Amino acid sequence: MTSKVVKSTVRGQITLPKQWRGHFDTDSYIVEMHNDKLVIMPFNLELASQEEVLFDADRDNDGKGISPDDIIKTLKSIDNG
Repeated sequence: MTSKVVKSTVRGQITLPKQWRGHFDTDSYIVEMHNDKLVIMPFNLELASQEEVLFDADRDNDGKGISPDDIIKTLKSIDNG
């Protein structure tokens, strides 16, 4: 495994080394938090197409987003059915 220390900007952005980016045919990445580790993976369109979209702001809410609190309330109400 290759490691490199990178520093985040004041806006929280990091730059992936050019040599690493060149290994992937994408400019999109998935970022996941696993316990105390940050995992960055190339975005795979084939896998993403298998996901089910639960909420689409354009389709479901006239282009307006929904706050995380409202989403949590809705999910809890569905779960309590």
